[in-house]
Amino acid sequence: MGTWQFSSWNLRSLFSSRNSAETFQDASTRKQDISSVTNPFYHLYSPLINDKKTESRMRNGQLAIHTLRSHGMVVAKTHMYDWLILVVLAVIMTVLSCIHPFYRHVGKDMMTDLKYPLQDNTVPIWAVPIYAILFPIGVFLAFYFFRRDVYDLHHATLGILFSVLITGVITDAIKDAVGRPRPDFFWRCFPDGKDVRFHFRHFPQFYDQLGNVICHGDTKVIREGHKSFPSGHTSWSFSGLGFLSLYLCGKIRVFDCKGHVAKLCVVFLPLLVASLVGISRVDDYWHHWQDVFAGGLIGMTMATFCYLQFFAPPYHVEGIIIHY
Repeated sequence: MGTWQFSSWNLRSLFSSRNSAETFQDASTRKQDISSVTNPFYHLYSPLINDKKTESRMRNGQLAIHTLRSHGMVVAKTHMYDWLILVVLAVIMTVLSCIHPFYRHVGKDMMTDLKYPLQDNTVPIWAVPIYAILFPIGVFLAFYFFRRDVYDLHHATLGILFSVLITGVITDAIKDAVGRPRPDFFWRCFPDGKDVRFHFRHFPQFYDQLGNVICHGDTKVIREGHKSFPSGHTSWSFSGLGFLSLYLCGKIRVFDCKGHVAKLCVVFLPLLVASLVGISRVDDYWHHWQDVFAGGLIGMTMATFCYLQFFAPPYHVEGIIIHY
């Protein structure tokens, strides 16, 4: 009888609220530890399992509030060298944009595919920083006024600047190294439309003995005509707007498995704008389609790397939270 009473007491204590909670928490912890060992991909979907726990923590206000006044100087000093690297990248990009690109051999037979009309840009170069950098920073500021998290504002701004500048350096370096002529190169090289003129020995005056073109147009226009691959407009657009798309994806929690398709529309909108900019480069005959494809790939890749440097993956339940 005493043994039964002892067992009953153990059962009552086992199913008490406090002990059951502790037992369940220990079991959950052991389950996560075992799963992380047996399944190497457990970390990819475990955040979705703990979704309710994180939501409860956010509702209880456990996400700290850091303002510009309280933590602005702290975060600036912590990332001082990162801002210096940004300055170095800006200088490198300026130098690369000023040097002469490789002058690829362009023969007379190649000119057939390079006679597209020379026309103005649909999207001017001065507009690219506005929609690819300033507009996303405006969105970051809107989230800052809503959440009062200077770390989020700082990391998002630093991340998009790194994304754009690294993309600019890579794009300009490849442009200078490849030297591919633009589709409108003929009219850059021969503004009057005449590429054949014979002198007294009946040799073409505008092509050398190796058949390479000898242009007589404006030097700056000709130099710009050798910078077709890859597209700078497209790479900058995808590096800035692609970063914004990833940022929004984490903030509005697109992958919360609740089926709100409207969130996808918000995330895809910046990517649509970047794609239309790339299409305009082909329509304006400033780039071949391969240039636009490569530029978009470079920009989106850099945007992804730079975003993950500061934020959790967008599919992560804590994608709304930054890395401190």
